Amino acid sequence: MKSNKDPRDELVDHLPALRAFAMSLTRNSAGADDLVQDTIEKAWKNINSFQVGTNLRAWLFTIQRNAFYSSRRKAKREVADVDGVLAASLSEKPAHDGRLALNDFRVAFEKLPDEQREALILVGASGFSYEEAADMCGCAIGTIKSRANRGRKRLAELLHLAEGEDPTISDSMSASVMSAPTSSR
Repeated sequence: MKSNKDPRDELVDHLPALRAFAMSLTRNSAGADDLVQDTIEKAWKNINSFQVGTNLRAWLFTIQRNAFYSSRRKAKREVADVDGVLAASLSEKPAHDGRLALNDFRVAFEKLPDEQREALILVGASGFSYEEAADMCGCAIGTIKSRANRGRKRLAELLHLAEGEDPTISDSMSASVMSAPTSSR
């Protein structure tokens, strides 16, 4: 259907044909209505790309066909969750929990004696071996091990952690201070 009219004025003339084509694609009345609506919306937004004097109906059918297949591809990637079971099983830990735990850790860490804080920072947070930490502090290896162990136990008490309970601290430096070394270093 060729015309010199503004193509926007002709869109309504093609609605019955678009609806019939949409029904043949979707086999569903509600889906067909949605597809026609999407087609008209896309055509309206992109009307400047339509070449006046060419077949508007063919252009609209092409838009509709592409919209239909795009929605089918998208639907394949989506997961149906009609009753909300999947959505209910998803969770994300609130971001503020990490900040609150870190603040609690800082307060508790400041309550430790200087020697225990120093041992935990050197061995836990800075990653030095017990031998290196002992050399830096000018004391025996056993002393550093004892200070670090007492410091960890006191922190666990101050944070009200049960034995072996994960402190759930999001900051890696603080978490490393709380964790016991895996080897005797």
